[in-house]
Amino acid sequence: MKIAIPTQDNGLIDNHFGHCQFYTIYTVSDEKKVIGITTLPSPQGCGCKSNIASTLQEIGVSVMLAGGIGQGAINKLNEHNIEVVRNCTGLVDELIVNYLAGKVIDSGDVCNHHDCH
Repeated sequence: MKIAIPTQDNGLIDNHFGHCQFYTIYTVSDEKKVIGITTLPSPQGCGCKSNIASTLQEIGVSVMLAGGIGQGAINKLNEHNIEVVRNCTGLVDELIVNYLAGKVIDSGDVCNHHDCH
């Protein structure tokens, strides 16, 4: 399984999916252990209007742990078989550990402060 997290250069999750600097991609074993970490540069512009969903799907991402994210981006990711967990915060390395331990739950909140709806 591969999990993507929108990331800032300081190692924190970016609280605006479509404007992150890059995505940290974690490869996870069946035993829920991180077995690989890579990064993917973020395309310019809004996440729902970019090709990021298809790119993530092509490399095998099935889960997006996001901070703030709009419904348009959620729809686009879902169309590419990527589950979205919203309202995630903190250091990406801590977030992945907590997610794999079952401690991260989707908030159901949708970002409404940009033009990607």
